[in-house]
Amino acid sequence: MTKRDYYEVLGVSRDASEAEIKRAYRKLARKYHPDANPDDPEAERKFKEVHEAYEVLKDPEKRRIYDQYGHAGLGGGTAGQGAGFEGFGDFGIDIEDIFDSFFGGGMRQRRSGPRRGADLQYELVVDFEEAAFGAEKEIEIARVEDCPTCGGSGARPGTAPVTCPVCGGTGEERTARATPLGQFVTVQTCRRCAGRGTIIESPCPECMGRGKVRRRRKVEIKIPAGVDTGARLRIRGAGEPGDYGGPPGDLHVVITVRPHPLFKRRGDDVLYEAEVGMAQAALGTTIEVPTLEGKAELKIPEGTQSGATFRLRGKGIPHLRGYGRGDQYVKVKVVTPTNLTEEERRLLEKLAELRGEAVEGKKGFFRRMRDAFGG
Repeated sequence: MTKRDYYEVLGVSRDASEAEIKRAYRKLARKYHPDANPDDPEAERKFKEVHEAYEVLKDPEKRRIYDQYGHAGLGGGTAGQGAGFEGFGDFGIDIEDIFDSFFGGGMRQRRSGPRRGADLQYELVVDFEEAAFGAEKEIEIARVEDCPTCGGSGARPGTAPVTCPVCGGTGEERTARATPLGQFVTVQTCRRCAGRGTIIESPCPECMGRGKVRRRRKVEIKIPAGVDTGARLRIRGAGEPGDYGGPPGDLHVVITVRPHPLFKRRGDDVLYEAEVGMAQAALGTTIEVPTLEGKAELKIPEGTQSGATFRLRGKGIPHLRGYGRGDQYVKVKVVTPTNLTEEERRLLEKLAELRGEAVEGKKGFFRRMRDAFGG
């Protein structure tokens, strides 16, 4: 019969990551496993189908061929047969090869192959100007490293780990049992050596046999110009070391930018609010405004209203990916004078009279006396 699309079988999109494919596989494998569905041929069929799909999609080369040519590129076949699907004829199945973790307890971790070290994350707070123009920072992180005394073996110097007597160095215990569907081999982590294949009879006094110690290390970070809050920088190889010769993990630095007392940011543009006097706004003037690189002159034209915005080209933040910079926008706030002197009040009243504007205001004691006697 016609095979279903492998991505459809696992319920994932065609651009799914390896981790998403693995999670989907584990979920379906548990759901349709024969032990969980005794005497259910349909569950058995789906179990085989899920396993076949996973065997192809977990392998980068097989997945590439499948994405390009479909089932034909893998030799075709019917469901339950084909590329990467073997061993179901007599149900002599190694459960560990079907999925890494089963029945909640998990199967053994593969100790023979190298394992990549864990990634680390660091929250770094930088100033507004450092985010705008870039900077170099030195941070200190705590990470697990190989013990310098035993070199990561966990054994006291002069000694070495010995082969585990329970598993014989395989790191796993296997149990065969017969079921109505055939013989199943259950593989689980060795209880004595925890999957390592060796045991330590004389532990290292510094790491107590763990082979790892925690150390604080300084790392140089180069912050590119134009970063903003939420940006993530990856420092390759600065994470924790791998196991069994595996590569180290990476360090992920998450940026938070401190607020600036004068400026706000909108994308790569800088926003600033400038106060001007009422007369300046009415008659026009030139003022000095701060920028990220010092002072700049800004012409305020005659008749400027409060809320008007002016642009200073190229005074913003450098573009993170590309050339050029944003602009600085200056919003004008016209300030109404307070605590007027008698002369200032008189002039404003005269202006209001000339413009035909009705005004009300408090009159001083001597002005009220003068008006009362016709002065």
